[in-house]
This record gives sequence, structure tokens and C-alpha cells, in this order.
Amino acid sequence: MMHKKNGPDAVAHIRGGGEHAGIRGLVRFYQKAGQVLLVAEMSGLSQRTDSGFLALHIHEGGSCEGSGFPETGGHYNPGEIPHPRHAGDLPPLLLCGGGAFLAVRTDRFRVSDVIGKTVVIHSGPDDFRSQPAGNAGSKIACGVIERKQGYRRCCPGYR
Repeated sequence: MMHKKNGPDAVAHIRGGGEHAGIRGLVRFYQKAGQVLLVAEMSGLSQRTDSGFLALHIHEGGSCEGSGFPETGGHYNPGEIPHPRHAGDLPPLLLCGGGAFLAVRTDRFRVSDVIGKTVVIHSGPDDFRSQPAGNAGSKIACGVIERKQGYRRCCPGYR
């Protein structure tokens, strides 16, 4: 088992912007040896895509300020590897009743590498082909990745 009894090593508190202000979520990061377990819990998502998926990425910028989250920059890609294989690429969120849950293990980064970066939810699914970022649509929600401080659970329905 990868996560620690005392909670995650880092968290990102996700908040929607503009017409998506109802989006709330928590992304937890657990470091174990050479792998990271990432667990995302979201609520307030609408069934806005035909596929029922929304893209979830780690972006290089360190701020969720401003309309449309312009300070998040591009995908976190320290190795300059083509999409969808760079460090910031994550599996999509599968929408279910306005919420989503995702748990994934990755060896593309360490928790310490992404502290201060942002987690972004996009308005559509990632096509896993288009360069440099998957043609996933606008940024609708964002959270800054911070070292764990006062861990708390997120999202009604995901207790």
C-alpha cells in the first residue's frame, strides 16, 4: 500500500472559476519510493462533454489567479517529451453524477518535483494526440499543489 497513515505528502484544493465556480475538489499526492499515488476527488462537475470525460493535468505555473487561470502556464514537462507522455499528463476524470474520483500511480515525477505547480481541470477530454497539450479545451478549475498542512477530506459523496 502506498499511502501513509498520517495522510498525503501534498494536496491541491481545486476550485472552479467563472461559470464553473461550483467545482470543488481535492487532489492528494502520496510519495512511496520511486512512485507517486495521486488521488483526486471532485464535485460540482457538470456532464458537459459527449464522452463524459474531462482532462486533468499538472501545469508548470504556480498560481490559480485570474479569469481562465492564465498563470498556470503549460503542462508540466521537464523532459520536453511529446504529449501524452510528459510528466503533467494524467488519466482523464470520468464524470459520474456531478462528481469524479481518480486514483493513479505514476513514476513520471516525485511529489517534491510538483510542489508549487498547479492541477488543472479542462472543459473537455484530452485527445491524447494533439501537441502540445491534447486539445482539452479551456481551464475550468485549478488548485496549487502544496505540502500537506492540516489535511481534510473533500467533496460530499466521497467520504
